[in-house]
Amino acid sequence: MAAKTSQKSPLTLCVDVGGTGIKIMLLDAQGKPLTERLRTPTPAQPTPVRVLAELDKLKAQIPSFDRVAVGFPGVVKRGIIYTAANLDPKWVEYNLQAELEKRWEKPVRIANDAAVQGYAAIQGKGVEMILTLGTGLGSAIYTEGYLCPGLELAHHPWIKEKTYEDFLGKRGFKKLGAKRWNKLVAQAIEQTAATFNWDYLYLGGGNSKEIRFKLGDNVKVISNEDGLLGGAALWQHDS
Repeated sequence: MAAKTSQKSPLTLCVDVGGTGIKIMLLDAQGKPLTERLRTPTPAQPTPVRVLAELDKLKAQIPSFDRVAVGFPGVVKRGIIYTAANLDPKWVEYNLQAELEKRWEKPVRIANDAAVQGYAAIQGKGVEMILTLGTGLGSAIYTEGYLCPGLELAHHPWIKEKTYEDFLGKRGFKKLGAKRWNKLVAQAIEQTAATFNWDYLYLGGGNSKEIRFKLGDNVKVISNEDGLLGGAALWQHDS
């Protein structure tokens, strides 16, 4: 696929690994899209070998690039995966950054997928939080534009010894139905406000489109494409 325009370096290949789909897009030096978003389903058995094989296929459709930014659904520190609840246990302690740098011969940065999406949305003022309502529940929090890495709200006990993800993830939506799910999303917004005292909250992920109640002035639904657009910003911050 040819890029739409010619832009100066650095060009960033942005990757969004999800429990349902894997997406990539090429961004210019200003963080603007140079290609369409390419997507392929996440393999039924999403082991590192199988996911990387799909990434190689997507990458082959993209023009040349200078660096890579990856959003991954789990706790990520220094390029190493520590949790991957919606993928496969083989990801735990897997050095995805080192593997991609070896395969693609480009510098790579990796962060939690919600954190990357949040980078495209935050204003850099006060305490800002993002919750992604997708296959699971993603979360990230920032102070004055700086990410606090490692937050994994999804698996925190919430109601009757069940976790936030049990209720708010894809499985919860299907089990509870839209009406009950919406009530719990509203409750989670109140709970996180009381817990984290955020100034702004952003709601992303595929199921954010199912929200049917009025949001406060400091709560905003953001585009799913931000999961890729935040990749350029990842290179401006420590991951």
